Amino acid sequence: MCWSATADLWAGLGIAAVGVASLASARRPGDAPLAALPLLLGAHQVVEAAVWRADGGTGSATLAWAVIALPLLPLWVPAGVLTAARPADRPRLLAPLAAGTATAGFLAYHLAVRPVSAEVRGHTLGYAVDLPYAPLLLALYLLATVGALLLARDRLLRLLGLLTGAGAAVCALLWRTEFLSTWCALAAVASLTLLVWIRRRPAVTPGPLSS
Repeated sequence: MCWSATADLWAGLGIAAVGVASLASARRPGDAPLAALPLLLGAHQVVEAAVWRADGGTGSATLAWAVIALPLLPLWVPAGVLTAARPADRPRLLAPLAAGTATAGFLAYHLAVRPVSAEVRGHTLGYAVDLPYAPLLLALYLLATVGALLLARDRLLRLLGLLTGAGAAVCALLWRTEFLSTWCALAAVASLTLLVWIRRRPAVTPGPLSS
């Protein structure tokens, strides 16, 4: 989320361009989901530009934004971390994937049966979905996304987990005060980190003694 339709659109296009470069740099099939994550984040920003243009509401752009943010991301991130990991490292990544699968299923069901709305609040957009067990859902969401990155063996992915966790806390604070929406900046930092990660990845899976 950015602070205006124009900011969202240009941020989305820039992040998507990083995603194209990242995906083109992937040399192993298992790296493709994480390499493509900036494309998803860029599309998310572009969709939100349409939400701004519609002045919020309950239209298709609002629903598309919610589908990406709620059920899709908590499933995509842990699945991507798992497929990029070495086989020996995958068992410890099953917990974030299980949390993401449960969260995604629950959120997808409630998006299908309950309306989601958006409202312009100064330089931010507020989204409303009537969800039960919100604190538990938030905990599972963070375990699936931030937790999966922190449990990765790769140092850059762990750094991305730290940046994402800290950045999300700052962005949430600014967003709740309705001062300024800076989620697009976090998406840009995450996307650039993933581009560096994918370009440093070896073409062949390292052996058991490699770092």
